[in-house]
Amino acid sequence: MLGASRFAVANCYACGMSATIPTRIDRELFESAKSVGAVENRSAAQQIDYWARVGRQLVASPGMSVGTVQRVLAGKVDYDSLNEPEQSVVRTLWDEQINQRLSELDFASEFTQRRRAWSEADDAGDVVMKNDGDL
Repeated sequence: MLGASRFAVANCYACGMSATIPTRIDRELFESAKSVGAVENRSAAQQIDYWARVGRQLVASPGMSVGTVQRVLAGKVDYDSLNEPEQSVVRTLWDEQINQRLSELDFASEFTQRRRAWSEADDAGDVVMKNDGDL
């Protein structure tokens, strides 16, 4: 029974990550990922994946200043002031943030809702007008 267990199973199947597997984690960690993920627009599984990727980078780069990396991400410290391992972590985190935001974009729905036409390229690279007959 999940409610009585100290562990939770992260639902990694529907979060868009590649090659996922179910895993048991401490319930406190899962709940923390759930609440932090909600603020960051991630599921608990996506937040745990994010933390794991960041942790992997940090472990691979001993001597790295986590606080400095966080200040760069917050825009308080210049990226060029970081050493190479710290820059690598920041680039990884930026990639993650960009991919997350890109996955949330749905211009077709937004334009359709606003009754606006748009153009896009088809598989052959030709420009195709969308929603132009509905205006």
